[in-house]
Amino acid sequence: MTVDYFVMAAYLLGIIGVGWWGKKRAASKSDFLVAGRRLGPLMYTGTMAAVVLGGASTIGGVRLGYTYGISGAAMVFAIGLGLLALSVFFSARIARLKVYTVAEMLSLRYGDTAAVISGVVMWIYTLMLVVTSTIAYASVFDVLFDVPRWVAVVIGGTIVVGYSALGGMWSITLTDMVQFVVKSLGVLVLLLPIAVVRAGGFGAMADRLPHGYFSPTSIGGQTILTFVLIYTFGMLIGQDIWQRVFTARSDKVASWGGTVAGVYCLVYALAGAVIGMATKTLYPQLPSADDAFATIVRHALPTGVRGLVLAAALSAMMSTASGALIASATVANNDIWARLRRRTVSLDGDEIGSNRLAIVVLGVAAMAIACALGDVIEALTVAYNLLVGGLLVPILGGLVWKRGNLPGAMASMIAGGLTVIIFMVTDGLLANEPIYYGLLAGLTAYVAVSLLTKPTEEAVVQAWHRRLAGEQATAVRELSPA
Repeated sequence: MTVDYFVMAAYLLGIIGVGWWGKKRAASKSDFLVAGRRLGPLMYTGTMAAVVLGGASTIGGVRLGYTYGISGAAMVFAIGLGLLALSVFFSARIARLKVYTVAEMLSLRYGDTAAVISGVVMWIYTLMLVVTSTIAYASVFDVLFDVPRWVAVVIGGTIVVGYSALGGMWSITLTDMVQFVVKSLGVLVLLLPIAVVRAGGFGAMADRLPHGYFSPTSIGGQTILTFVLIYTFGMLIGQDIWQRVFTARSDKVASWGGTVAGVYCLVYALAGAVIGMATKTLYPQLPSADDAFATIVRHALPTGVRGLVLAAALSAMMSTASGALIASATVANNDIWARLRRRTVSLDGDEIGSNRLAIVVLGVAAMAIACALGDVIEALTVAYNLLVGGLLVPILGGLVWKRGNLPGAMASMIAGGLTVIIFMVTDGLLANEPIYYGLLAGLTAYVAVSLLTKPTEEAVVQAWHRRLAGEQATAVRELSPA
């Protein structure tokens, strides 16, 4: 493994170097948080694909393929569908708003009161994404270097926090491009064909795999529906995803670049499932399906290539972690802390210091939580349930339904969020029912309360439509508490 360690070490040092280089480009708040809104099609596509395809999509996608066959692609496929829907139907309008957070969009559409609750929910969601991604790449360091979990968390976390704090979104964008290339080479170009060849080709796999492994629905219709509700809809409203939309140079770049990234996700989903099926063919009795990715990499790949593929896995995890970290810091600093302090925030002024500090503080907090947390899947499910159940309806409703108003949005957040919490307590954190009933309650409350109360004030509506049309925001906006 000496050569593989060298390849991985060179990759990690390269990531740090790229992050340091990105520091030179972060000259303003806009540069630091949204890369100056200057990304063209190539960089936008790469960075968007990198942030949505993390450890769950790579290692988890292979695990699902090992367990269920080709239908194991459903989870990552749902992520790709969500990115496609966002890019085709909403990204152009989102990009034209020229905001920094989802809560700012809700504030423009409904008023500041709506932004307070949404900011807290979004902050919890993004922080949990950082924690789960930290645990994912720490597990790779743990296995490779045989160090205690906390040491692995500190090693990986320090690298991610370091380059994220150095140059903000510019550093993250540049490192994501490197990670996108490494991920594509490692998983799609190298691991996928080698694994299939080692398994004897698709004919041999069909003969040796259990019945149903080539069925697209063997994972179960209810499971597929749950993936769509959580991950497809989650892609539509997550701060980590929206913040990448804000980096696009134009609404056309956001739309077309995101569409290409969404198609890439669909290909990546199929690749992960096929790699898992090849692993099942070669090693049908693994003690845990979670070991499928590590097993096929360890036994099927030659020295050097193995190191590159492991670096690809780290790339996927670190991309998600860094994207979620800057999203969490942006929400905490701009939507929560600024409102609590009742201060005026310049939309284009240089506030790099406070955002950089937020990244460091939340990065350290995420590392501490990652060292102590037990069940990562349950924590991530809770975060997604709260996000989708509480915020999906008021966010999408605000974009597509003119009659929606502040009372309806508040009612939807409260009804959807409480319903999700109640059903997670009664039916279990991993049950399908919480998100079903949460969305139904949120939608019912939003429509009913909006229709029973006064429409949004005309001045607010006109200002909203001007922003949707792409008119520039005023330089300074007063942020007031609810």
